[in-house]
Amino acid sequence: MQRNIKLVIEYDGSNYHGWQTQPNAITIQEIIEGKLAIITQKKVNLVASGRTDTGVHALGQVANFYTQSTIAAESLGKSLNSLLPPDIVIRKAEELEESFHARFSARSKVYLFIILNDKIPSAIYRNYSWHLPFNLDIDKMRRSASFLIGEHDFSCFKSSDSENTDPIRDLMDINLFRNKDRFIHIRIEANGFLKYMVRNIVGTLMDVGRNKISVSEFNAIFQSKDRTKAGVTAPPQGLFLKEVKY
Repeated sequence: MQRNIKLVIEYDGSNYHGWQTQPNAITIQEIIEGKLAIITQKKVNLVASGRTDTGVHALGQVANFYTQSTIAAESLGKSLNSLLPPDIVIRKAEELEESFHARFSARSKVYLFIILNDKIPSAIYRNYSWHLPFNLDIDKMRRSASFLIGEHDFSCFKSSDSENTDPIRDLMDINLFRNKDRFIHIRIEANGFLKYMVRNIVGTLMDVGRNKISVSEFNAIFQSKDRTKAGVTAPPQGLFLKEVKY
């Protein structure tokens, strides 16, 4: 009998070329599928909620696969953790109805971006944040971010090589707050994200925070739908896929 197993996965993306399997590169999907094949003695196709790019991390990536193995889901998770490298961890494994699909069943995703806002860089957090040594006006960044809430055309924040032709997304929530003085956390929830969308939003909000552009100019850039007018793409190491909601 075919079973549908859901995995909640945490990983440090520093050493990988993103989630999706690709030739001549080590990826998260490839590593997990390889270990699942050892456990189940069958080739497994792992479907994720969405791909993450090179260097991007996950606290709660979700994937599912079908198997005829009779091994209990919880035992599958434990077996995977015994075989996986320490920078990939299965947080939860459970059996769900056959109709569950990690990507198409998702209602929304939550991303977290971390900025290290300090004059001095960090040896420890260099792979988990974007170091910005200048002062940032977080109040202006918050006011700018509020324009993004709702269903909009996010063309100005998508990658120029994005394969997605529909730029409309429903951004449900965006919060910015300082955490322990040195860190700024930016949490964004939407029903879906375009390629580099979060990183391009963060890069443009950074320009507001350092007074390179005004709050009204940020909104004008957003309304222009022109990627060339927006800010730089923030680096991948500050980005975390925090949660997928179903």
